[in-house]
Amino acid sequence: MLRRYSSSRTLGDNLRLGALTAFSAGMVNVISVIIFFAFTSNVTGHYAVLAEEISKGNWYQAGVVATWVMSFCFGGFVSNLVIINYTKKNPYLTHGIPVLLEIVCLVITGSYIQFYYQETLVETEVLVGLMLFAMGLQNGLTASISNSAVKTTHLTGLTTDLGMLLSMFTKKEFRKKKALVAKAKIQMAIMLSYLTGGIAAGYTYNTVGYNVFYIVCLFLLLVLFYDYSRITVIRFMLKRRQLPVINYIYSIRKKRALYSKP
Repeated sequence: MLRRYSSSRTLGDNLRLGALTAFSAGMVNVISVIIFFAFTSNVTGHYAVLAEEISKGNWYQAGVVATWVMSFCFGGFVSNLVIINYTKKNPYLTHGIPVLLEIVCLVITGSYIQFYYQETLVETEVLVGLMLFAMGLQNGLTASISNSAVKTTHLTGLTTDLGMLLSMFTKKEFRKKKALVAKAKIQMAIMLSYLTGGIAAGYTYNTVGYNVFYIVCLFLLLVLFYDYSRITVIRFMLKRRQLPVINYIYSIRKKRALYSKP
């Protein structure tokens, strides 16, 4: 999920990455709406608010919203900066750094709200900016390593693309194209996961309150350690290849790969 980069990624890699990160993004967005009355997984609405505040001459409010937009942008900047400079050295570690930073941002936000939050305007503005930075990190990561096939923090463009794809599938010639079908699967997985994450966050918040931030972090840790666990299993199996059972499994896989080639 995090090991492979760009064209080397499989459909399964993108489906897992899109579903899990979209689930966490949906949770974060609903939590921020409940607590701060502000969206933090996208900036489309913030652009509209920014334009409105500028037109009214409310320069402080305009500055705050502009800072939020730039926080999201800076998150994408940081993710891609790390990836383009260090992917060749260690892809898994490099791709994990933005996820770790996102977890740190969410832990800081959740802990501050739980123990120090006085519900002042300045506190709210700073915490919303921090969550937007976290979502920018996530969107920058998924878009960068998947060659823009996976974008998980906002659904406007995705819903438009899915509508266009479904219209194309009314013609048989497009339904046979594997690339289009794969794209539709990824987009539908992201959409359903984002929605499911939001619903789960709403129910969970009513039960555990501000601890819901830590639950989001658990999902991100699952994203982070999924590949690590697979690498560990593969290494273990390679060490045991001399065992008859393992050799038998490898021989079956080789035969399947041979027969599946065109």
